[in-house]
Amino acid sequence: MKRSIPKSLVQRALETSTSKDEPDMPADLEMKSAGSPYRGAGSAWKAGALAQSQSAVQAGREALCNDILNGRHEIMLDPAQVTDPLGTDRRADWLDQPAFEGLVQSIEANGQDTPVLVWPVDLDWQPDPLDPTNVDGVPFMLLTGRRRHAAAVRLGLHLRATLASPERRDTPDAQFEMLFLRFRENEARENLSAFERLQSIGEMYEELKRAEGKLTAVAFAKRIGVHESVISRARAVYGRKDEILNAFKNAYDMSFGDLQKALASLDMKAAKPKKASDGKLTAKRKIGTRNLSLSHANGTLSIKAAGVPVDQAQLEELSDLIADFLNTKAGRPARSEPRVTQL
Repeated sequence: MKRSIPKSLVQRALETSTSKDEPDMPADLEMKSAGSPYRGAGSAWKAGALAQSQSAVQAGREALCNDILNGRHEIMLDPAQVTDPLGTDRRADWLDQPAFEGLVQSIEANGQDTPVLVWPVDLDWQPDPLDPTNVDGVPFMLLTGRRRHAAAVRLGLHLRATLASPERRDTPDAQFEMLFLRFRENEARENLSAFERLQSIGEMYEELKRAEGKLTAVAFAKRIGVHESVISRARAVYGRKDEILNAFKNAYDMSFGDLQKALASLDMKAAKPKKASDGKLTAKRKIGTRNLSLSHANGTLSIKAAGVPVDQAQLEELSDLIADFLNTKAGRPARSEPRVTQL
């Protein structure tokens, strides 16, 4: 049967052991002290229990620090602590889309369901060993959860966050890892449009190629889990993003097939030779109170003079003068008469 020490005896032993008026006694005499038969045992038990408690608290804090660093424990962040060096791989006007407005309303009503993923800006950052969850003022960079971050900013709420694994942080391809985390979450949470998906894959390819030097489409496709046939199209879309957006206002609504046709049309347009242009030249003269305007662009000479009364014979005479001038001054054959308009 388990035996326990009466509370009154324990209290009396603690009071006796903490008295400042009594001199220290040898351990073998403490048990014989009148009125405190358990004094020596109580003091030793108290000291041992205190040491054990302090050790447990310290071990618990160390475990919590480790859990925070490895993403197993959430932290609460002011959105102002979080910067976004990557930016989004979604359409530029994503903040104005109905899906984002729906998310804001959901977080306002129900709270943030899923934490965002971050890395500390300082590679050597460690949680405070005395207060691990206190991260006030510590700067972090955003990896995933841009819409949740933006919603928290709008609503004035703190942000639930966890740290991504620290294994890939201080490596040459750390930037690629950040891009990959962003892509993987967007793929899992909400389908990207074909344009957004190809653009994101193309950006990841170029970043990994920059970090590693040589990179084949087959190896890259295997690494991110897509079919290798996607890679060439993704690189083309990423490299010509601005051209596509300027030429096709519905780029974000296009299918993969539509984007393939769009790229082909851009290639045809780029291959089509452009007409040589000398630039537009202009000259103006006064005819009494009237204005005479001459211009030359792309091999065409135009003459404009409003309110000038001329008949057919006068017009023929003027044409002969211009033709003679061009023959002698511009070196053009006589049959290449200029086009005269709006005289």
